Amino acid sequence: GTVRTDITGTKRTVKGSRRPSKLAQFEPESLARKNRNRWHKTIHYIQYSAIDDIEDVRVFMQYHVYAVWDFMSLLKSLQTSLTCTEVPWYPKGSADTRYLINEIVVGEESDLDEDGKRMSHFELYLEAMEQCGAETGGIRVFIQKLQESSSIEEAFQAAGTPEAARNFVRFTFEIIQGRRDHQQSAIFTFGREDLIPGMFFSIISDLNLKYPEKIAKFNYYLKRHIEVDGDQHSHLALAMTSNLCSQNDRFWDEAEQASITCLQKRIELWDGVYEEIIKHPRQVRSASILS
Repeated sequence: GTVRTDITGTKRTVKGSRRPSKLAQFEPESLARKNRNRWHKTIHYIQYSAIDDIEDVRVFMQYHVYAVWDFMSLLKSLQTSLTCTEVPWYPKGSADTRYLINEIVVGEESDLDEDGKRMSHFELYLEAMEQCGAETGGIRVFIQKLQESSSIEEAFQAAGTPEAARNFVRFTFEIIQGRRDHQQSAIFTFGREDLIPGMFFSIISDLNLKYPEKIAKFNYYLKRHIEVDGDQHSHLALAMTSNLCSQNDRFWDEAEQASITCLQKRIELWDGVYEEIIKHPRQVRSASILS
């Protein structure tokens, strides 16, 4: 049998387990390699060609905020599916899986800002947008309309959501509405926020040195994601996906395909950001830094 260490740190022997070799395929880097050319092109655009002033960051945030919001929606969908959120309460599913998702929810839904105030990562992101001068009206109208109508398409229309952001959210909600826990967990684990800080942290840190009164909250947001998502949450999410796929090869294959598609949708989201940024000459954009 294969010796594995479970989430409590206890070593166990699993007879006939094929999961270590299958699980080894599930790293963001290896999944990204399946889209290597476009993935590298997108990283190059964002890091070296596009974002270099405050206005560029504002454009990025006005797109990315939709990914932050639908990340929270995916998280809560998983919690609803994997734990009992009803009254009367009853035991549901694996206690290990309940523990994993609830631990992630606590951190994402009620983390600390730089002043020690409790708030969700989405609320922290909105505050960072406001400090930076990014337009928050669109995402606020989107949420308000969604609460009123429960229709994502109507909310998109009311908010004037960018098409690239719409397509990203649509894919996430296709997975949510499919109600296949292993696919939801896979895109949560391998196609989501853990890809962001490594790409943008150095850029935002440099801008923060120049404009701390505008970038400080966003810089804190990225640092917090490195600390939380890049360490504790990524390990918890990986264990959750492993638990849900277990010994089912079909589940692993479906999880892999969903993750690859999610990465492709994220690339398309970045393409949308890039195309929006280059619409205006750099001289015009740079004039807005002091605004």
